[in-house]
Amino acid sequence: MSKQQREQFILDSLRESAETKQKIARELVPQISKAIEAIVTALKDKKKILLCGNGGSAADAQHLATECVIRLSPTIKRPGIPAIALTTDTSNLTAGANDLGYDNVFARSVEALGNQGDVLIGISTSGNSQSVNRALAKARAMKMVTIAFLGKGGGAAKGLVDLPLIVPSNDTQRIQEGHITMGHIIFQEVEQEM
Repeated sequence: MSKQQREQFILDSLRESAETKQKIARELVPQISKAIEAIVTALKDKKKILLCGNGGSAADAQHLATECVIRLSPTIKRPGIPAIALTTDTSNLTAGANDLGYDNVFARSVEALGNQGDVLIGISTSGNSQSVNRALAKARAMKMVTIAFLGKGGGAAKGLVDLPLIVPSNDTQRIQEGHITMGHIIFQEVEQEM
C-alpha cells in the first residue's frame, strides 16, 4: 500500500466512524435517554448493573463496568456504582463452558448474581450471540431490566430486551465504536445523576 493509499484509508475510516455517530445522533437519542433513565431508576432502588459480551464486546463490558465502579469523570466525586462485567472471571467462564456449554455461561451468572430490578446490558455487534441472548432471556424471566447494545439490524437480541440500542451499521468496527460512545454517554449522565 502506498503512502497515499494508506492516508486515504485513514481518512475513509474516520469519515465512516463520524457518519455512524451522526446516524446514532439522528436515530437513537430517545432510546439512549430511556436507557439512562432506566439505569438511574434501578440504582436509586439499590439495584446493580450486570454486563456481558464476547470478544471486543467483552472488553466493552469490562470497560463500562469499571467506569461505573471507579469513575468516568475525574471532576465528579461520588461513591462507586455497583456494576459487574460477567466476562472477567476466567474460572467461572471456563467451568461454565466445560460443564454447561459456552452458550450458557452468562445466563448462569445472571441466574446466580441477578435479582429482580437489576439491569443486564448485553453487548453484541450482530445480536445473534447465543451466550448473550440466553443471558438476556434469563434476565427477562427474572424481571430484570434488559438493555442491549447491538448492530447489524439487532438480530435475535432485539426481540429479547426492553430497550435495544441498535447502531445503524453493518461494519463491526463502526458498531463497536458506536457502542463505546453510547456507553460513555450513558454512564457519564448516570454518574452525574447519581
